[in-house]
Amino acid sequence: MSKLVILNQGMTGRTFELTVERTTVGRVEDNTFQIPDGSVSSHHAEIILRGTDVVVKDLNSTNGTFINGDRITEMVLKSGQVLRFGQVELKIDDGKPVTAPPPAAAPAPAPAPSAAPAAAAPAPAPKKGPGEGTVVVSRGVSLEQLEQGGTRAPGFDTKGTGFAKKTNKINTYFIIGGAVVGLIILVLILIAMKSASGTHP
Repeated sequence: MSKLVILNQGMTGRTFELTVERTTVGRVEDNTFQIPDGSVSSHHAEIILRGTDVVVKDLNSTNGTFINGDRITEMVLKSGQVLRFGQVELKIDDGKPVTAPPPAAAPAPAPAPSAAPAAAAPAPAPKKGPGEGTVVVSRGVSLEQLEQGGTRAPGFDTKGTGFAKKTNKINTYFIIGGAVVGLIILVLILIAMKSASGTHP
């Protein structure tokens, strides 16, 4: 018998057996599977058993339903995949041992970045439904971004892009001009003092 296992800290190990054809998932008590978390909509999703398939269907939730990080509207959940309602992550346990996937082929080398990469256009904001008291949360960092570590995003390399430190000639001229004016004032003061002392009998 398949069951869903919650992975989030504080709810780790909490399970729900999928025994009926349709299971509703949400934050409020009238759901078959209640998940009392602020990121989960009151009626978030539906889980449908179709033969051996476990189908997950989003019910226009505010924070979305995801399988392996991809937002879905309806999709078959397979063993080993991570299901996420808002910020609550779950896995399906069908009682079978999880087999390791075959090794992936080596990725093709990435093309060299162009001299002036174009700025990426911002992704359009997802359409939001009625809030129903749901806390809207932003999407976290993906596993790929964590694995890349401190790699810099393309388009933010400042080498050779005209951001090199420039010598400030105006400051130099200002300092020289100030020194000349100061010297002239000093000479005038000395002349005035000399002429003042020369006028006494």
